[in-house]
Amino acid sequence: MKSESASISKKEFLDQKNAEAELGGGEKRIEAQHKKGKLTARERISVLIDEGTFEEIGRFVTHRSSDFGLDKEHYLGDGVVTGYGKVNNRLIYVFAQDFTVFGGSLSETHAEKICKLMDLAMKNGAPIIGLNDSGGARIQEGVLSLAGYADIFYKNTLASGVIPQISAVMGPCAGGAVYSPAITDFILMVENTSYMFVTGPNVVKTVTHEEVTSEELGGAMTHASKSGVTHFVAPNEVECLLSIKKLLSYIPQNCEDEAPRVPYTPTNELRPALNTIIPPSSNQPYEMREVITELTDEGSFHEVHTHFAENIVVGFARLAGRSIGIVANQPAVLAGVLDIHASQKAARFVRFCDSFNIPLLVLEDVPGFLPGTDQEWNAIITNGAKLLYAFCEATVPRITVITRKAYGGAYDVMNSKHIGADMNYAWPSAEIAVMGASGAAEIIFKRDIAQAENPQEKLQEKIAEYTEKFANPYLAANRGYIDEVIYPEQTRQKLIAAFEMLENKVAVLPRKKHGNIPL
Repeated sequence: MKSESASISKKEFLDQKNAEAELGGGEKRIEAQHKKGKLTARERISVLIDEGTFEEIGRFVTHRSSDFGLDKEHYLGDGVVTGYGKVNNRLIYVFAQDFTVFGGSLSETHAEKICKLMDLAMKNGAPIIGLNDSGGARIQEGVLSLAGYADIFYKNTLASGVIPQISAVMGPCAGGAVYSPAITDFILMVENTSYMFVTGPNVVKTVTHEEVTSEELGGAMTHASKSGVTHFVAPNEVECLLSIKKLLSYIPQNCEDEAPRVPYTPTNELRPALNTIIPPSSNQPYEMREVITELTDEGSFHEVHTHFAENIVVGFARLAGRSIGIVANQPAVLAGVLDIHASQKAARFVRFCDSFNIPLLVLEDVPGFLPGTDQEWNAIITNGAKLLYAFCEATVPRITVITRKAYGGAYDVMNSKHIGADMNYAWPSAEIAVMGASGAAEIIFKRDIAQAENPQEKLQEKIAEYTEKFANPYLAANRGYIDEVIYPEQTRQKLIAAFEMLENKVAVLPRKKHGNIPL
């Protein structure tokens, strides 16, 4: 009887410990979190993870510090909930910082829990998701906290390109804390309740005398539209977590895996609507997303970086059930030119897709690079080269469709045959040339035009001559730079066949430690 009584006592003690851990910083702080419109760390995990699959690791960990009164305050878990579970029935690892415990601040043991989880994710080849909600380093721990951040950054870097890493910023993320999300593959933020910055509004005011709010300085829409730091913005936390689940459905578990497919039954793949999507005048804009919608499986396009560098569109989609990455010039914004931000945005996306075996589809309608002192002085040369480098380095199946303009160096950069594209198609409306007909005619026929009785009439005549000779896809097709000139309505069926043909593509890069991308 005595041993049974002791056994019950131990069970009760464990129950008490578990209940204590579940409470985090206590009922009052949980209530304060809810009043801000925020979920607790455990509530976030329950929304993200398939029901009944979460297994927690390190539930009873506490900090080891005794300075500044910390010896009198111990909370089980030490401000971060870590563990593994399933999303869409696939293994993932997740950590969620708990703002109710010391404001989610990072301590030595808090960092150790995250690093241990990252090690497990790497060993087992599964994505890791970080739900960030932290006041930053735990100041009372001094350099131990800083060391913890650096340990995490190092693990992030080692894991980059090996397993997908996703960061959701669901509250404050300031100072050194911002660099872990920055190294990961995708960042999500929540409107009005999350922000990121290296130095906060008070420091900015002291140093530069600028008056700025946290939201203006580093809120979700600021980083989604101005800096491009964040890839997705959600109106609330539940939508943010559901967005992570959707994102995971397009990407593989690790760099050795393939992206998940969904069942697909072949139907009539012709898309007649594409035959009339290009306007009669080459200067008229059109919406490239309409082309993407016609080409991809219904409702499957998941755009990335929607609000940043809107002159280029990137995102995931499915084609006959297969996950692909799409990079598309957007004629409806800045005529679809490439500029600094568009090049950065597309290069980052291309490199992610190549890291994780996701085939690339490029839809091209580009008049060139954006001219101007602002672009040149801010290194459009180096930034444009990032996109060029990303495509050149990519070994996944790569297909380009030129819908209209493909001018100058931008033709080369946008996944041309010359930089390793596997299949290049063009619509009859394609214009592949060094530059637009008007500018070209003014340069080539400058003397003829100047000497003509009616210079304007002569110019129009020469524009027509240049257009007939170069502003079409046939010279490039004659050279083999374009594999086939196709009717727009055929595009979807051609892409399905080509990606299926390229399914077992093998490409080997020269042996090297790593390349030196123009950063």
